[in-house]
Amino acid sequence: SPEEAMEETRLILKLYADFAENWLAMPVLCGEKTESERFPGAECTLCIEAMMQDRKALQAGTSHFLGQNFSKACGIKFQSVEGKEEFGWTTSWGVSTRLIGGMIMTHADDDGLVVPPKVAPTHVVILPVTPKEETRTQVLEACDQLSKELRDKEFAGGSIRVEIDDRDLRGGEKYWSWVKKGIPLTVEIGPRDLENGTVFVGRRDHGSKREGMERQALVDGVTNILEEMQANLFARALAFREENTVTIDSKEELYAYFTPQNKSKPEMHGGFALVHWDRDPQWEEQLKNDLKVTVRCIPEDLGEPGTCIFSGNESPGRVVLAKSY
Repeated sequence: SPEEAMEETRLILKLYADFAENWLAMPVLCGEKTESERFPGAECTLCIEAMMQDRKALQAGTSHFLGQNFSKACGIKFQSVEGKEEFGWTTSWGVSTRLIGGMIMTHADDDGLVVPPKVAPTHVVILPVTPKEETRTQVLEACDQLSKELRDKEFAGGSIRVEIDDRDLRGGEKYWSWVKKGIPLTVEIGPRDLENGTVFVGRRDHGSKREGMERQALVDGVTNILEEMQANLFARALAFREENTVTIDSKEELYAYFTPQNKSKPEMHGGFALVHWDRDPQWEEQLKNDLKVTVRCIPEDLGEPGTCIFSGNESPGRVVLAKSY
């Protein structure tokens, strides 16, 4: 039925939003696209929108209710419970590498990737520090034992994934190679650490900082550390979005918000603007032409009705405006 197809469209979008937020640590807004932004031939397009670090919006995923438009064009029919032949009510949905690109642009820093622990291919990389050949075997054995203990711990529904990087490279070069890849935790162990029962730990959500900690504290607390990192990345991205989301109630203020002060070398400007709009497409087209700004979505929670900032007519609720990719 059309109701069931529309419900499937909504369900798929919620699954996308859950994956983006709970696994990629990327906060998203859920809503409906305007008619001009709708998938061609669809009766309704739902989307998730995320804010990147340059304050532009990224359409991270879409789910479409196609009605009977495509089934009629393709001759897709079914027999109803009444025994009548009807055209199918169809949906279309999907996410792509765009979602992964969004994760990279949301969390990466000047040192490289920052991968949320839940989707990291490796959670912990152990880096043996072997300045002297006579202590090399002892250090490697300690790294192997630590790896086994960490793999016995669970995180995000599975065992913690650990690698030992014993390549014959300089310590700094080896360390930075993992920082650039965004691996959540790096753990360095050298002869002095064996004597003191300590390890040297780098948390990727803290940039390139490293600090010493008790070896057993790492083993006992590694799951909590990874969970804290996951939550921290989401909270940081959410705070950034909230800091750069404004409520605007005049056309003049809107144009100022999306206009760079230095037009020859535009500085980072704009963000998400929540405005009242009467749904007249002429204003949507004007925004595209004047500012390269689009209605990213009509959010699920429209808020209170108000007055359109373009026409002065009644608006059923606010929409989200932004520059985008």
